[in-house]
Amino acid sequence: MRFADPREAQDFLAQHPEVRSFELILIDANGVPRGKLLHRDELLAVYQHGRPLPSSILALTIQGEDVEDSGLVWEVADADCWTYPLPGSLCLQPWRATPTGQFQVSMHPQRGLPAAPADPRHVLVRAIERLEADGYHPVMAVELEFYLLDKQRDAQGRPQPALQMNGVRPQAPQVYGVHELEQLQPFLDDLYSACEVQGLPVRTAISEYAPGQLELTLEHRFDALQAIDEGLRYKRLVKGVANKHGLQACFMAKPFGDQAGSGLHLHVSLADDQGNNLFASEDPQGTPLLRHAIGGMMATLLDSLAIFCPNANSFRRFQANSYAPLAKSWGVNNRTVSFRVPGGPAQSRHIEHRICGADANPYLAAAALLSGIRYGIRHQSDPGPAIEGNGYAQATEFLPTDWLTALHALERSSWAEEAFGAGFLKVFLAIKWHEYRQFMGEVGEQDWRWYLNHA
Repeated sequence: MRFADPREAQDFLAQHPEVRSFELILIDANGVPRGKLLHRDELLAVYQHGRPLPSSILALTIQGEDVEDSGLVWEVADADCWTYPLPGSLCLQPWRATPTGQFQVSMHPQRGLPAAPADPRHVLVRAIERLEADGYHPVMAVELEFYLLDKQRDAQGRPQPALQMNGVRPQAPQVYGVHELEQLQPFLDDLYSACEVQGLPVRTAISEYAPGQLELTLEHRFDALQAIDEGLRYKRLVKGVANKHGLQACFMAKPFGDQAGSGLHLHVSLADDQGNNLFASEDPQGTPLLRHAIGGMMATLLDSLAIFCPNANSFRRFQANSYAPLAKSWGVNNRTVSFRVPGGPAQSRHIEHRICGADANPYLAAAALLSGIRYGIRHQSDPGPAIEGNGYAQATEFLPTDWLTALHALERSSWAEEAFGAGFLKVFLAIKWHEYRQFMGEVGEQDWRWYLNHA
């Protein structure tokens, strides 16, 4: 775990005398940014000596409530745990009305105890280091789909797609529509500008398969940790820019029952220490190493499904003919499978992991993916034949489509304990079981509509 040099803060303060406040961000188990807003005069001390945050900050539900069973609340007296800034994370938040900076912190491996094992970024660092020790350097890229919504709800109180520049609210999918992108030009212009300010490598914008649904791609990075860091910061940025425009960026996996879900697609290949792609092959199915990697991800898929799909809503995304996968399957240039090998030149050969919803924590999802790859290489796992044609029609081994089954699988998995660490799993499972009980205990509109007059 590398932390930033205090000279980063000194240089930034000298270059930006107008900035009076700084947002300190720590990413929790749900991928939610938590932290504080610091005064300018506090910044340098954080870079020199770190900043304490309560242990309970890594034991919160999606709603920001303490989970006592995590062991990070009363048992440890909600102790101060020391965090330190990450290199290169200090930047401006250009969507703010008042000049504001931003930097990301992570728990110190020793001074951050007892919370350090629950830091999701530590889990990914561990997964990367294990692969690198075996001679493999993961290269990754992040794709995140999201809905751009009005803050104003519809007449029934439901979320609705944002109005376009022409005052029309989109009703049809219009996938790949360039007109739809043009109608969002003020938002997209600000989004690209903000990404440039923060050094995020955002490239192609796509109108996705639902009204108001978008995807912007991020470049592949030889440093997998950098790629995932950038994915987290991009998500924070999208929400900030949307808020500036009076809109809401929604990363729920399935916000609308009759529309496409939003995915987090993770692209991965392995390189040697010279940067040569070890998946590269003129064969569209890649090298034996690529196939072992897919085999490992398939073998560990059930055990890690609660990481890829961490919420009740995550499982609503799994529907046939929806561009969301349903089974342990792989194929070449095929969007109906879980693990897709895109077409293209031999040197670009890689795997697109299509399981996650956009609500997954990218640190944890990437750690699970890379740990599965390592398992597959070490066991020379065979993924079976590639699917050709409609993967939905050919599915034989389906994914569970409920939260309870996924949580039980993670809880019982010896592979997961070794991959993620017992300390992390204790906290993560405590959070998720707490959320599960809360979710199942809440009676809502659907219950009344179905059962109030007929049960």
